Amino acid sequence: MTDKRPPLGRFGGVRMVQRRIGRSETLYQHKEAVAAELIALGTANITDIVNLDGSIKEFDQIPEHALKAIKKISVRGEDVTIEMHDKVSVLRVLAKASGMLDAEQNEDKPSIVGINIKGPDEPMTTTYEEKDVPE
Repeated sequence: MTDKRPPLGRFGGVRMVQRRIGRSETLYQHKEAVAAELIALGTANITDIVNLDGSIKEFDQIPEHALKAIKKISVRGEDVTIEMHDKVSVLRVLAKASGMLDAEQNEDKPSIVGINIKGPDEPMTTTYEEKDVPE
């Protein structure tokens, strides 16, 4: 079975996730695997597992990253229920780890611009003379 996932470098923030994960020694040793698992969970779709008519795809047609995203399979008679991991939670973890949810430090502060103008010490006067212009 071939892996159809794009390389990790194409996902925005992966390098940032890897840097932040590096703070934990245990996770640091496995940061590539953790990032890959989170991305697999966040990018899997139900259509990777189920056909549009509702039938389940053959096992060898389901990509590996979609198999990792399955949380639970329940079989009751002929009814099969597939529950996947919560994509929003996974994407939230990825976004937080990559710093996408960090508020900028100066974001809520108002911008203040001060302009001080100092004139000359002596008062300036301008004189205009009117000259007659021949017609």
